[in-house]
Amino acid sequence: MINKLLITPFQKFVRIESFSGILLFLATIIALIWANSPLAHIYQSLWQFKIGISSPLFELNKPLILWVNDGLMAVFFFLIGLEIKRELLIGELNTVRKASFPIFAAIGGMFIPVLLFFILNNNPATSNAWGIPMATDIAFSLAILKILGKRIPLGLKIFLTAFAIVDDLVAVIVIAIFYSANIEWNLLILALLPFLLLAFLSYKRIYLKYLVLLTGILIWYLFLKSGIHPTIAGVLIAFTIPVRQKINIHTYSDKLSSIVKDIKASSNDKNPILSDQQIEQIDNLEDWTTQVQSPLQHLEHKLHNWVAYFIMPVFALSNAGVQFGGDVPIELSLVINIALCLFIGNSLGVSLIATIGVKLGLAEFPQGINKLQIVGISCLAGVGFTMSIFITNLAFVTDPSFIDSAKIGILIGSTIAGIAGYLVLRFSAKTTTN
Repeated sequence: MINKLLITPFQKFVRIESFSGILLFLATIIALIWANSPLAHIYQSLWQFKIGISSPLFELNKPLILWVNDGLMAVFFFLIGLEIKRELLIGELNTVRKASFPIFAAIGGMFIPVLLFFILNNNPATSNAWGIPMATDIAFSLAILKILGKRIPLGLKIFLTAFAIVDDLVAVIVIAIFYSANIEWNLLILALLPFLLLAFLSYKRIYLKYLVLLTGILIWYLFLKSGIHPTIAGVLIAFTIPVRQKINIHTYSDKLSSIVKDIKASSNDKNPILSDQQIEQIDNLEDWTTQVQSPLQHLEHKLHNWVAYFIMPVFALSNAGVQFGGDVPIELSLVINIALCLFIGNSLGVSLIATIGVKLGLAEFPQGINKLQIVGISCLAGVGFTMSIFITNLAFVTDPSFIDSAKIGILIGSTIAGIAGYLVLRFSAKTTTN
């Protein structure tokens, strides 16, 4: 029974992420067709259309694509922060034994692609793109596993998710340290004050959602103006959300039983409306329900659909529209480099370093999973769509030639990695069956 309660939420997570991967794919296809159609000028104009507030005292006026990349993606990173905190405290990364194998896999998926990039890169102007091939897109990867259906054991999906969480954590650190420039330290210190307030309230297990919202917007704005990418603010704010409930489930069950009895005792079938006593008990039920919910889990549950079904597809639609054969020249060497690093770098890095960790006795091979399936997951680690494109925008900022070239490399490398991962995992399932 306990195992069922633990697995069911994860299975729901996999379903959401899998369908999100399908939406991402459709949004990418639409963006590519639109950007290379006679209506391409509308595509470009739409995302460059400026929206914001302008006044003598305050101005925040940005193109629509930056509202997506800096604003909506801050919510995406906030959700990542919630997932990271949950996994570190109560999930698949809360013990050294559980975390060791995904951590070694993530280290391999970080260092080997970056090392391969520097070996292949022969243009100093593109050296800042080293962070692009080290990110894995969990939605696309789980969508591919979804296609394979029951051939894939649940343990493999759990490993992929744990690996992706570690990978996202590393990507967040890389963005914060290496892809932030011209930092205004006074604004950053100013942002620290409301963050410390939220951290203090979290320590006291106090959660006030409207205060978190308003304070979060303030921290996001100060990060935006300070030079640190504002999506990092989303992760930091997520770390201040309490994970513990105010009351446990047993206390809640007792209160629930008491409220049900009182509602039944005060029922009057003749009246079509509730009595004052019934309304009071329903209000009590809402209060107790709020107290039994983990603020972190509740927020994660509420945001997951929005991020998976709206924010990520909109990001793909606004960023994947690369023009082929347009006025912007394509840097072929960068295209090839990114594609190779995503596929070969991750395929070798994840499986090799994870295996070395097991051989050294520092990591434990997951039960119910064979080595060929780990190779398949290593290939899927090269599907780096969302985070890779995000880092591309930070790496080159105003150079459309390098941005488009890197995006083409991401699309090619991710496609090859996805197909290779699917074929390896399909073959591994047949091997296991036989």
